[in-house]
Amino acid sequence: MEERAIHIVDLHKSFRDQKVLDGINLEVEKEKITVIIGKSGGGKSVLLKHMIGLLKPDSGEIWVNGTEITKLNDKKLNEVRKTFGMLFQEAALFDSMNVYENVSFPLREHRSMSEKEIERIVEERLKQVGLLAFKEKMPSELSGGMKKRVGLARALVCDPDIILFDEPTSALDPVISLTILDLIKETQSYIKKTYVVISHDILGMFRIADKVAMLSDGKIIEYGTPQEIRRSKHEITQEFLQATQIPGFTGGSHG
Repeated sequence: MEERAIHIVDLHKSFRDQKVLDGINLEVEKEKITVIIGKSGGGKSVLLKHMIGLLKPDSGEIWVNGTEITKLNDKKLNEVRKTFGMLFQEAALFDSMNVYENVSFPLREHRSMSEKEIERIVEERLKQVGLLAFKEKMPSELSGGMKKRVGLARALVCDPDIILFDEPTSALDPVISLTILDLIKETQSYIKKTYVVISHDILGMFRIADKVAMLSDGKIIEYGTPQEIRRSKHEITQEFLQATQIPGFTGGSHG
């Protein structure tokens, strides 16, 4: 059985004359949390957009659950995209819809099911993220952390194989960030799906990661468990760890 949810082979992408991805090779294991870390503006979001087929590479291959997606037509690519859920950096909720309507939106768009079935699934997901009591609230009535939790419920609602997280703790204070990270870890333990998280918050990411990939200068320069990355002798990795005060760090469930 294929153990990889996503397999990226020698991926290259430039925008005009700026090379962003310079031969990325990466294997994302099924039913694990893989975190991609690196400096802001280092190409992490560009890599994520390639995984879901929103960007086409200049060259290279992207395999999703055994299908190479870079040459697919729009119809087939849309089928592949249905296997993904995504939690965007800003949660990207619809302002005109309440919490319940936001979370139910993907089901109405992509599934044919009764209102009763939609209600059962949406309420289950809202319960998982601790927001069932807030289902009638509008996004404007929610805090940043609550919006992220609604975004997570919506990402999970169609039961996708792979969920992508774009900087899930950005713009949140440290306490709320830890709550969101623990929730990500908890839901993954419960539903056993593949999570790919991009972040420059290395301290938080070590708390949830099964595997960590370090992106620098358009390449994955390190890949391993949090413990392996912490012990890395690679100069760039060490620089990054020291800048984020990782030495001696002993936190989280993988510490």
